[in-house]
Amino acid sequence: MTSENASSRFPTAVYADRLARAARFAQRAGLDGLLITPGPDLRYLLGSRADSFERLTCLVIPADGNPASVVLPRLELASLGDSAAGELGLPVHDWVDGVDPYELVASLLPETPTVAVTDAMPALHLVPLARRFGGVPQLATGVLRELRMIKDDAEIEALRRAGAAIDRVHARMGEWLRPGRTEAAVAADISAAILAEGHTEAAFVIVGSGPHGADPHHEVSDRAIESGDVVVVDIGGPVEPGYNSDSTRTYVLGEPDPRIAEQVVILEAAQRAATEAVRPGVTAESVDAAARDVLADAGLAEAFVHRTGHGIGLSVHEEPYIVAGNEIVLETGMAFSIEPGIYFRGKWGARIEDIVVVTENGCEPVNRRPHGLTVLPG
Repeated sequence: MTSENASSRFPTAVYADRLARAARFAQRAGLDGLLITPGPDLRYLLGSRADSFERLTCLVIPADGNPASVVLPRLELASLGDSAAGELGLPVHDWVDGVDPYELVASLLPETPTVAVTDAMPALHLVPLARRFGGVPQLATGVLRELRMIKDDAEIEALRRAGAAIDRVHARMGEWLRPGRTEAAVAADISAAILAEGHTEAAFVIVGSGPHGADPHHEVSDRAIESGDVVVVDIGGPVEPGYNSDSTRTYVLGEPDPRIAEQVVILEAAQRAATEAVRPGVTAESVDAAARDVLADAGLAEAFVHRTGHGIGLSVHEEPYIVAGNEIVLETGMAFSIEPGIYFRGKWGARIEDIVVVTENGCEPVNRRPHGLTVLPG
């Protein structure tokens, strides 16, 4: 293993602990094992960046305490080089074309087992496995979320680095947001800056100017930004060892309309109320309600059309989700976004987003840029 690969993941002991806990949690859930194909769960459990192909690669985690093992095509053996598999001494069962890898997986578990699979498993592999096990396996989400939702100190530090890096990009927005430039041109500059600030990729860049800001999932277009436009900029991506940034700020080119400025102040108050509501022991839905109540009191309930937040880590969107109906109780170490928004179709929109980590007495935001409407030259 190269030092470059080693620096892109945590110490081997971290993955040994994760595998052991995954097996214990699976046993507690009444399962015989977990089957993990390439994706965020495999990266979490093994540090592997392997890709999913038509040939099966699968981490098999028995719940009975037997060692986890890896099933993969012989021609993909090199993909284990960036993982902790070798240092952990995991058994590797490589196979060649003509061998049935699904039977190989089945041979590593009890007869007629009850198994759960990662939610990233392609149907291409899920269906053959379902045939071997006499029915569609359940999802491992309920088991693995208990591991992935609670970030350890190293993960939290990775999220801090990611948050600081994306803050540095937002700090430069005045260099790029100018009347006459297209959203696409601005996004290209932002993407380059995201990479320059230490991200491995620009996972998403939203530049929603004027009426496009009223579409929460707008990306970019060839629309030329105009003087007076309100612009929503939502950006992020992974920083080694793969933990994501995600931050939104709202800008205006020139002096804003007083009514718009007033409504963004209310939005800022909603974002602040939700952040102040975060602490261990409260429910996810209560944090959502804290933001929603502020907007409702100001007559803006209908303008807030999405949940208040989502978990973040190796995936940009993961549990816990900060949304009405989610009664999960927050615990120290959970990390998620707080991002209320208001949207007026065909006119303008605004959103304010920080990533926060639940602490013993409240929460720690990892984003530190000003939250209000940022006025740029128009």
